[in-house]
Amino acid sequence: FMSTAACKSEITFIDGDEGILRYRGVDITELVEIEGGFSSVVYLLLYGIRPVGSEIDRFIRTLSQWCELPNTVMDVIRSFGANSHPMAMLIASFAALSAHYHNNKQQSSTDIALMAVSKVSSIIANIYRHTENLGLVRGDTSAEYTKNFVRMMFGDIEESRLAVICEALGIILIMHADHEQNASTSTVRMVGSTGAELFACLSAGAAALWGPAHGGANEAVINMLESIGDIENIAGFISKVKDGKSGTRLMGFGHRVYKNYDPRAKVMRDICHKVLRVLKCEDKLLNIAVAMEEIALKDEYFIERKLYPNVDFYSGILLRAMGIPIRMFTTIFALGRTAGWVSQWY
Repeated sequence: FMSTAACKSEITFIDGDEGILRYRGVDITELVEIEGGFSSVVYLLLYGIRPVGSEIDRFIRTLSQWCELPNTVMDVIRSFGANSHPMAMLIASFAALSAHYHNNKQQSSTDIALMAVSKVSSIIANIYRHTENLGLVRGDTSAEYTKNFVRMMFGDIEESRLAVICEALGIILIMHADHEQNASTSTVRMVGSTGAELFACLSAGAAALWGPAHGGANEAVINMLESIGDIENIAGFISKVKDGKSGTRLMGFGHRVYKNYDPRAKVMRDICHKVLRVLKCEDKLLNIAVAMEEIALKDEYFIERKLYPNVDFYSGILLRAMGIPIRMFTTIFALGRTAGWVSQWY
């Protein structure tokens, strides 16, 4: 989607040369500190303005009230083997919601959009639980979005640990909420242009996101870091990257849009260090990642080609530190991007 676009986005602005990303005119680095967190970003994407005062709490409650899933969707999740790919379960769950709400004339487009953002958190949390052979759960219709999601996934956890995981998750979701007319967003718009029901559009969008060229890059970063194994092996690995005949690729660097440092990567790097420090995680992969970043940013080979770390470079390590397995990474991407999808559809 570098040569083709269905329309010009009025939701997200990107200046790839300068490394700028804005939602509705607000810089992504500013949104990290927004009152109300991810819920306020959903409001901003949908309505074009930031919520203020009592609007924030009211919208948080609104976003939570539809988190419960119909029994038919729970049954669809249970019908999969525990080893099935979570993205296949997500696609099927969206399709099941489409069947459940087919010809729904009682609710406005706004309510349906908010319902989708609310329900996807319950879907993904229960997909995780199913793959871990845990019982499925109902969401708390009065809880804040990220806290509800974390508790659905992991159950009751210690308060300080819960706080930092929720903070990190909120930032991840904000970073992934929208990104102009990418493949999955364009898919949602294209299917929606036929008049298809929203959940059918989201099922199609999730299928597009599943592709390794779109939503699977952070998994590839983790696999690369694991293959390197130790800081001492970085120099040899980078030499192979430079050798065009070796076929070795440096994952998590470079972006088709950003020709400067991905602004999301800076934010992810900071929260990644904080999470590892607070949770007292000693992650060798983070040490390898930091060392690789330092080496690559000083190397003329990467500087000339403008190969800077992107959002996937740190997001995989961060998700791992939070206790989210690799197989769930793309579903977390979808959890954030659903806000952008419904805003484009809406």
